[in-house]
Amino acid sequence: MDIEGAIFNSFADEWGPSKVIHLYEPSIPLQAIVIVDNIALGPAIGGVRLAAEVTTEEVFRLARTMTWKNAAAGLPHGGGKAGIRLAVDSPPELKERAIRAFANAIADLREYIPGPDMGTDETHMAYIFDEIGRSVGRPKVTGGIPLDEIGVTGYGLMIAAEVLASHIGLTLEGARIAIQGYGNVGKAVAFFLGQKGAVLVAASDRAGAIYNPQGIDINRLTTIKKAGGKVLDYREAEIIPPETLFALPCELLIPAARPDVITTDNMDQIKAPLVLQGANLPVTPDAEKYLHDKGICTIPDFIVNAGGVICCAVEHHGGPEIEAFQTIATKIRDNIQSLWPMIQEQKLYPRAAAFRLAQIRVKEAQTYRRRF
Repeated sequence: MDIEGAIFNSFADEWGPSKVIHLYEPSIPLQAIVIVDNIALGPAIGGVRLAAEVTTEEVFRLARTMTWKNAAAGLPHGGGKAGIRLAVDSPPELKERAIRAFANAIADLREYIPGPDMGTDETHMAYIFDEIGRSVGRPKVTGGIPLDEIGVTGYGLMIAAEVLASHIGLTLEGARIAIQGYGNVGKAVAFFLGQKGAVLVAASDRAGAIYNPQGIDINRLTTIKKAGGKVLDYREAEIIPPETLFALPCELLIPAARPDVITTDNMDQIKAPLVLQGANLPVTPDAEKYLHDKGICTIPDFIVNAGGVICCAVEHHGGPEIEAFQTIATKIRDNIQSLWPMIQEQKLYPRAAAFRLAQIRVKEAQTYRRRF
């Protein structure tokens, strides 16, 4: 059995995946992976990740997260994900060729609706729409709702922070924030939390990390990043080793980049009472249980960072931008309020409670699907 076949057998279960597709076109060059995990609730929505090191296993884990995220949010969509193996700093013309080739390769995969993810944005979704007429998170001029431009994932995280803060006795006014991964999600959540009076004290990106206990100017740092700069270009802060960001004194720690950044290796260093999972799968299961047992509040990624996919669903069904914000706020608030008694009274770990919520919905939908 080949390596990819062994990986497939290791993660296939009653929920999926429905399809695992590898795409290869050397003349572009294009190497990509698409996983449609579960479509019991409807066609899968999930982002297209662009990274040189993306693997089949990573794409599967993200696709499965989308299954639970869409189900937990009550959306009529299943979970899917794609990964294009290309360096994120590749020239724009190479990215465009690869993404257009990717779009044509999935033209007949009607049960998958691509959206933006790490390394891709509204422009790339416009390329896909131009090729096959099917994508979400596109620029407004193409009839889309630009997720990153309006910061819907960050907005949803702010809503989650408000609800969770009220449960644990935390005040957002003056709360210190440390953000690991000051990209599209990181910038947006910093902005929305800043509007609530929170103070950014640390931020990181691929190039490094900075810290200023007196506060970092969110607007100025975001301007630097939007101009193509690095967090290190912000001069009024101390440069720190990126791995030390997790141990800083703060009220909100927000991992908003890659999976598996909070693990058994660093979980005991965390001081923040609230860890807001901005990235997909940023906390390993063992670390998540440890944090909960230690009294640190952290609700699973597919509950708190669902703002982007909720917006995608609104866009796909023809809704306007204002409806997207209203739907995000309602669904994330309601889901956290549904989980809280399960966590506090039934003594379930947060991820177990979230799984229960999502799996009930998927399982019910599966009963209506043809079995022969």
